[in-house]
Amino acid sequence: MIMLKRINPALPQLIVGILFYGIVIQLTGMWFVKDKQAYTLGLWIGVALAIGMAINMAIVILDAVDGMATTGRTVRTGFWSVLRYVVVVGVFVAAWYFELANPLIMFLGLMGLKVSAYLQPIFSKIISHRGNEGGEPSVGPDKSSVNSD
Repeated sequence: MIMLKRINPALPQLIVGILFYGIVIQLTGMWFVKDKQAYTLGLWIGVALAIGMAINMAIVILDAVDGMATTGRTVRTGFWSVLRYVVVVGVFVAAWYFELANPLIMFLGLMGLKVSAYLQPIFSKIISHRGNEGGEPSVGPDKSSVNSD
């Protein structure tokens, strides 16, 4: 997780959010499907793709920022974006063609990236708020100790 935090400070929380989403979808959806194996495999392939996409996007953004800072040129962010989606479509087609997993549930697992990205700021605030409950000083002035002179 430390290595992921070096790439992007929000990346570990994003990945934990994707995994949490996968667990919630697994536990809730398992009761409503006939083919539990295709459901489970599809969901976790989608979750794995979401995690892979998150890591790839963070690395591409880091490389683009570093490239602009050092050389003033951008890296091939468009190439990596297209390649990322080609891989996702390829995995979906392979899973559908070989009937390994449910593609609709794979898509649901892949949407964990979006759900986690939208909820990450909320989780970050909750985590930082819990970190300050231990009596550590918070950032900024404490209003109770400000003199009114």
